[in-house]
Amino acid sequence: MKTSWRSASLVAAAAALALTTACGSDTPQTGSQSVGAAPAANGVGNDYGAGTSTPTPGAGQAGAGAQAQTAGQLAVKKNKALGEVVTDSAGMTLYRFDKDTASPPKTNCEGDCATAWPPVPASDATAPAGMDKTLLGEVTRADGTKQLTLDGWPLYRYAKDTKAGDTKGQGVQGTWYASAPDGKKAAADGSEAGAGDEAGAGAEAGGDLPGLSTRQDPELGEVVVDKNGMTVYRFEKDVQWPMKSNCVGECLEKWPVVEPVDAADTKGIDTEVDGRRGYVINKREDGLKQQSIDCWPMYTFAGDKKPGDTNGQGVGGTWYAMAPDGSAIKK
Repeated sequence: MKTSWRSASLVAAAAALALTTACGSDTPQTGSQSVGAAPAANGVGNDYGAGTSTPTPGAGQAGAGAQAQTAGQLAVKKNKALGEVVTDSAGMTLYRFDKDTASPPKTNCEGDCATAWPPVPASDATAPAGMDKTLLGEVTRADGTKQLTLDGWPLYRYAKDTKAGDTKGQGVQGTWYASAPDGKKAAADGSEAGAGDEAGAGAEAGGDLPGLSTRQDPELGEVVVDKNGMTVYRFEKDVQWPMKSNCVGECLEKWPVVEPVDAADTKGIDTEVDGRRGYVINKREDGLKQQSIDCWPMYTFAGDKKPGDTNGQGVGGTWYAMAPDGSAIKK
């Protein structure tokens, strides 16, 4: 009996170890470089959620000291890609942050984040023609200053926007979006882009999408998409075994990680593969947790602006849309 018990214990321990190391060591790897980061279509930057450094503000109004720059008479400008966007009196685009809340208004952008995304002061801000002035309000920040809100959403400028009309902050980390005149996310077709609101970018698919699912692309075939309907990619410079992401630092500005999604919140995704290493979480050195399929870390592309975009396909000869089994689609 004693021998039988010991054998059973060893088998159980081995099984547990196999599950823990399904994609190799889950201990973060060191020495990763910021590689494969081809310029995004709109030159987007960082939201400082990934442990990267603070940028040097540009020379325009959104640069140093922009935290104190009042908005003055707001304006509504037409943007070819985004439709109507709200700007300050100098024409600088105003943004909203998905990690904030509108009801009640609350800002979650502090410290380095507020250096990259200077809050817009509430003082002296007035509504332009065509905007419901009752949508303008304010929220008190942790430092006691008053920040302008639009339909409850705190408003910000972006330090990398250096001239009127710049929209380099659009889509950064999948959480920052130019504001439309009604406080929603600006989108050329009138529907909100990105996540966080009831409309959502997943509306193109006719309703809410699972955390991960697939769609049929006319050129690439069946591709994986996230909860917003945005194409999911894999990076050929990553390592499958032991699993390691080589997209770090500035690379993540353009290729945000896909956060963990419960296997039950998927549709059409191969969460088993060979029954051993299928659907596991990549615990990264920078503290981010990243979903993977078949030990391949998953990303979206900041240069994709709406569901169905595949602007990241083939970038640098290293980025490819992901198939439901984790393989790269190289058509």
